[in-house]
Amino acid sequence: MTVEFSSDGDAGLLVTDAVERRQCTLLTPGPVDSRPAGSDAFRFPVDAAVAVETGSLTLPSVVATFVRDASGEMLADVDHFERHEFEAGRYGVELSAPIKLYLLVEGPMVVETTGDTTTVERDGDGAIRVGARSFHDHPAGTITTTADPHDAMTAVSALSSSLKTTSPERSFPSLRGHPPTIELGESLSVPEELTPPDTGVRIEVPPRLQNVYTVAPLAFYLGARVEPGATPRLVTDDGFEHALDGPRGFPETVARTLKQVFFLDCVVRTEGLYTVSLHERRAVEEAVDLDFAALYERSLPEQLAAYLSVPFAVLEEHVPDWKQTTRLDPTPENVELLPFLVNDLAVVLPPEGRSVTPSEAQMAAIDAFTRDDRRRHDAHDTRDTADPLVRSATGATSESAGRTPGPSLVQPAGTDSLEQVWAGADAPVGASKASVRAFRNRLERGPTDGDIDIVVVCNDDAMDEEGDVAERVYGSRDTLPFDVQVYHDLSTAALRAVLETEVDFLHYIGHIDDAGFDCADGKLDVTGLDRVGVGAFFLNACRSYGQGMALLERGAVGGVVTLTDVINSGAVRVGKTMARLLNAGFPLRPALDISKGRSIVGGQYTVVGDGNADIVQSDSRSPVVLDLDVDPDGEIRATPHLYPTRSHGMGSFAGVPLGDEGVKHLVSGPVDSFSVSEGELRSVLSVEELPVRCDGELHWSQTFDFDLVR
Repeated sequence: MTVEFSSDGDAGLLVTDAVERRQCTLLTPGPVDSRPAGSDAFRFPVDAAVAVETGSLTLPSVVATFVRDASGEMLADVDHFERHEFEAGRYGVELSAPIKLYLLVEGPMVVETTGDTTTVERDGDGAIRVGARSFHDHPAGTITTTADPHDAMTAVSALSSSLKTTSPERSFPSLRGHPPTIELGESLSVPEELTPPDTGVRIEVPPRLQNVYTVAPLAFYLGARVEPGATPRLVTDDGFEHALDGPRGFPETVARTLKQVFFLDCVVRTEGLYTVSLHERRAVEEAVDLDFAALYERSLPEQLAAYLSVPFAVLEEHVPDWKQTTRLDPTPENVELLPFLVNDLAVVLPPEGRSVTPSEAQMAAIDAFTRDDRRRHDAHDTRDTADPLVRSATGATSESAGRTPGPSLVQPAGTDSLEQVWAGADAPVGASKASVRAFRNRLERGPTDGDIDIVVVCNDDAMDEEGDVAERVYGSRDTLPFDVQVYHDLSTAALRAVLETEVDFLHYIGHIDDAGFDCADGKLDVTGLDRVGVGAFFLNACRSYGQGMALLERGAVGGVVTLTDVINSGAVRVGKTMARLLNAGFPLRPALDISKGRSIVGGQYTVVGDGNADIVQSDSRSPVVLDLDVDPDGEIRATPHLYPTRSHGMGSFAGVPLGDEGVKHLVSGPVDSFSVSEGELRSVLSVEELPVRCDGELHWSQTFDFDLVR
């Protein structure tokens, strides 16, 4: 069973997801016993359920909370610092915690939130039933296809068999399901149970692999059949047509079509199961001539005709930042990546970039650092350029560093997404490196009992500063179970034992070159190992790309590596920031994106494998960075940046404790800019530890210096 319930000491119910490594505690006034309960009474699917004899349950955080009556009608969307009272009756309470929780309560009942707790209290006898559902979603099967584009079309058409609905609610990530995997083989085979929905929508493209790859996310989201055609177009059975080769070109037109349909689904779904006040609906409803309530009840072809009658320019500024763009080399082998890309609703573009040398990559990173208006690289930052110590395994200074050839580097053409992924032979500069092996490793990792296991290895005494900070930071969240082990100056045998042990995360500090990890008695080359037990990793050493890719091939899920030599002082700064962000619940890709701003060497780092991999859950479900600016007249402007995660991806919404009460925002990028007083800012920063950018510098909420905004 994925989700399990247990007693949490003297006063609480512990809910654990052993696959996703998530945990929630529901506090009670005193000790409680729970007994198994049936799941049939819950309106939404649950993996497990118990009955608890208690008068109240308190979640030690504030999450999206919805109250429904016995018929399923939504009665309340509970926000920060709110109290809702309900008379006698039967109610369902949905808590969007790191593990989805559903409570069945016999009222009268009160649901109340503070700055950091959510409490459900009832008046009367009987038990509260608690249901829980994991966000873990496993593919239902595997499709085999050949390299023939017509077979690939059939395979891509079957990816939408995972959709749990074809209503606008499929814009919620939990209702899309993980698509079946695809394997390249000698013949086409689609298991009978992987039947796509009959939506009356098809996409026609000339039969070339690049075209099939480009339309895969749109076809998946629409439940559309992909068929050969002379020109790219979207067609419905009732006669609607939409050209996919517009003036901006085929790939960009497909991307815009996906974004437009998805965005308007997010707006229209507010007429359905979740009648929330959505910021994006308020922003566009006066600008479009659409009847959202009527559209919710219409068929998908009718919705598409209405949605695509709106010029994209009308919606463009309101569409949230897209999570991911992938530049996919149209090789037959890359068909196996498609299920993992469409699971993220990634925009898929042809590979476009230029080959660069290591020195060109370093100069590009410096240029990007100095141009970024979020950063102010002062003397503290530029000291990195004067530091002679680098993290290569061959020597202690940049002059003596080894010069053995590294991977071929490519700088992909830019995109406007939060994350860019490169799926080609070269190592990307400024983008993540995709690996189908890494995605499959994630699917194959089974439940793990016990604490979250983190190992910090520091194999050079000159780098102890980073190791000391990592030791203090990892595991510092009292509400989560950690087991942090720190090792120094390991031998090759000892480091091999660490790599082969089942651990959730490895933070390595030291020297690496193409021959392997530098150890007390020589080199350890990961390519000589049969398998590794490490899940995610951060190899903070020079030119660690090759060893990181080798970890992926032997069982790891994702990691952060370097492409070239990195100066030690800059590496320390990046390493310390990464540790804090990962400990706060940021996935690898956004954690690195933020950490790059801490040093001029930040551009030498990249993510390999699954950039959605994380170590722990975020208190807020969607990790947030708060940008602060002070206007010339002294007004403080606060802009929250919400980052999608694997479990709360594109289509999730969240509340922010700023602006109008009760308003939700789609999760992806900056949600809005708010004027705040110093008192309001103090209240927001007291809720949880979160990163704060002010005048381009990164700070943390618990130690923020308010003189910076005075």
